[in-house]
Amino acid sequence: MKASEKVIALDLPPAKLDGAMQAYFAKCLEKLGFVPNVLRAYEFDLAKLKAFVAMSDDLMLAPSGLSKLEREMIAVAVSSANHCHYCLVAHGAAVRKLSGDAELAETIVANYRAAKLDARTRAMLDFAWKLTVEPWTIGEEDRAGLRKHGFSDRDIWDIAAVAGFFNMSNRIASATGMAPNAEYYRLAR
Repeated sequence: MKASEKVIALDLPPAKLDGAMQAYFAKCLEKLGFVPNVLRAYEFDLAKLKAFVAMSDDLMLAPSGLSKLEREMIAVAVSSANHCHYCLVAHGAAVRKLSGDAELAETIVANYRAAKLDARTRAMLDFAWKLTVEPWTIGEEDRAGLRKHGFSDRDIWDIAAVAGFFNMSNRIASATGMAPNAEYYRLAR
């Protein structure tokens, strides 16, 4: 993204990054070739940026009974329900990269129910979708359905945490007009 292009529709000038966040941005540049705009969007407030990075990294990268691909698939299904342009582009690219299957990624972006998924993955995404569009209807039968497909209670927590995080992130991205990095469109194609 060019320096003159806005990351979000709000005028929030960046704060001075501390050493840890400077190193984190440098690592993004090294690994991805760019700094994701979601990080630039939070750059106006160092405390919020650090909290976002800590939660995102924990949910998406820390050890879990869910694979990184499964967590990214949840992010995309939730973002599809919420019509979040930023997250559909960014996390759709992650699904393409992790799965090596552009057709799978694009289908989940459009409608995960049309994707060729095993029963376990479908149950996981059904739960994440329901938690997104009708959270008040989640009950023991939903958790039991996940257990039937081999998910532990910790896995259920992780599915809910990833879905919850992306519901929050989708709303921030939509409210602020967050623009996806152009690089995401080309990633893993």
